[in-house]
Amino acid sequence: MTTSRGTRRADVQNVRLGQAPVAREDMLAVEEPLEIRLEWTEQDRLRVEPISVTMRTPGQDLELAAGFLLSEGVLRAKEDVERIGYCTEVTEQHYNVVAVRLAPGVRFDHERLRRNFYTTSSCGVCGKVSLEALQIQECPILPKGRPAVTPEVMARLPDQLRKAQPGFAKTGGLHAAGLFDAEGTLLYAFEDVGRHNAVDKLTGHALLTGRLPLSEHILAVSGRSSFEIMQKALMAGIAVVVAVGAPSTLAVDVARQFGMTLAGFTRTDGFNLYADAERVTGHRVSDRVSDRVSEKPT
Repeated sequence: MTTSRGTRRADVQNVRLGQAPVAREDMLAVEEPLEIRLEWTEQDRLRVEPISVTMRTPGQDLELAAGFLLSEGVLRAKEDVERIGYCTEVTEQHYNVVAVRLAPGVRFDHERLRRNFYTTSSCGVCGKVSLEALQIQECPILPKGRPAVTPEVMARLPDQLRKAQPGFAKTGGLHAAGLFDAEGTLLYAFEDVGRHNAVDKLTGHALLTGRLPLSEHILAVSGRSSFEIMQKALMAGIAVVVAVGAPSTLAVDVARQFGMTLAGFTRTDGFNLYADAERVTGHRVSDRVSDRVSEKPT
């Protein structure tokens, strides 16, 4: 088995009923652990603590770490980061460990961050607690009417995102997150074996390049929309999320509570609109219709 950072070649047996197996090569998406360490100064002493381990596809690891810390409320802007890089021990480079050093004066809720390391919405935390956590992080209600997006633009985003997925074309095993402007122009896209990681890479890139908040942009994701996807979009100031798949109930709750527009089952001929129809222009969509669709998605 040969290896590159994001994909691997593997020898496989291709089996078809009624035919002899055929030996061939296949491309696999790489999945490896990434540890994120946080460094900060407390009482004139440097503290270093591992705060997360995620299974991800190698590549854009620094962006992934920054995006994760943005979603957890530790980082707010590029200026909050004093240094970010791979950890070095002696002379060896450990590419599966990224350390983020906070700039002097940056404050964060250390205990909440530690709790989130052990308890996430994917392992049982209830919806009420998740929504309260966003309120504690002082997430704002996003401004209404911005950006204004036509239904035609929203419907074509998944196809545009698919064209920007070279890893998926090779392996069929990678998710993607793409950032678009209100006219539907793709600005950049990131792939990862994890849906949440792809969004972290996107928002982390925006943070490290000083582009936050992304209030005039649209996030398109290749899979379904979950609480975590909506949380990460909200923390980056993204008001419009377009997903290929279905939303969870909690994703819809987040969208409605914080004034986000959420579309799911998005195809070239349309989509289901689950929250905040006011940003969708040139088409008469009522909030009542949006509510009804979210209860009974097609």
